[in-house]
Amino acid sequence: MRFILLLFSWSLCSCGNTIYIVRHAEKEPAPASATGMMTSDPPLSENGRIRAYALRERLRHEHIMYIFSTNTTRTISTAQPLNEFRGRTNIELYSSKKDSMDLFIGRLNRIKRGNVLVVGHSNTVDDLVNKLCGKTVLPGDLKDTEYDNLYIIKRRGGRYSFKNGKYGVRTE
Repeated sequence: MRFILLLFSWSLCSCGNTIYIVRHAEKEPAPASATGMMTSDPPLSENGRIRAYALRERLRHEHIMYIFSTNTTRTISTAQPLNEFRGRTNIELYSSKKDSMDLFIGRLNRIKRGNVLVVGHSNTVDDLVNKLCGKTVLPGDLKDTEYDNLYIIKRRGGRYSFKNGKYGVRTE
């Protein structure tokens, strides 16, 4: 009987992973296009490129098996240094639209082993974190100047824990 309890306890503890969620790094001011309209997909600024490498350094030993990003230059560029460090060629894309968020949360919840990095936006990171945690731990959208938060959600069995870490140098 004690062996069965030990095996059950081990299985609960061993089924777990960590999901790291960040906002994309600093972006260049949106330049005007040839028509005079502002483009909505600016690249990372120099500070943003430095922060993307800081993210790689912060997560390089965390055994990241999955990287998810929205399909924008700034989010993909934030994840790219870590992706290259892992020796992978692809970053999995997800939609940050409200009607697709629950599907993406379900996909993240089905990953039972292997750590995950998700790169999002100032107006979606709070939704991702709160839905994964099952409660409000981030009260709203991130400020335009917030780029250094590293939200850490650890899952062990059916239990979740949340921590707000930092990475890179704070710029403001």
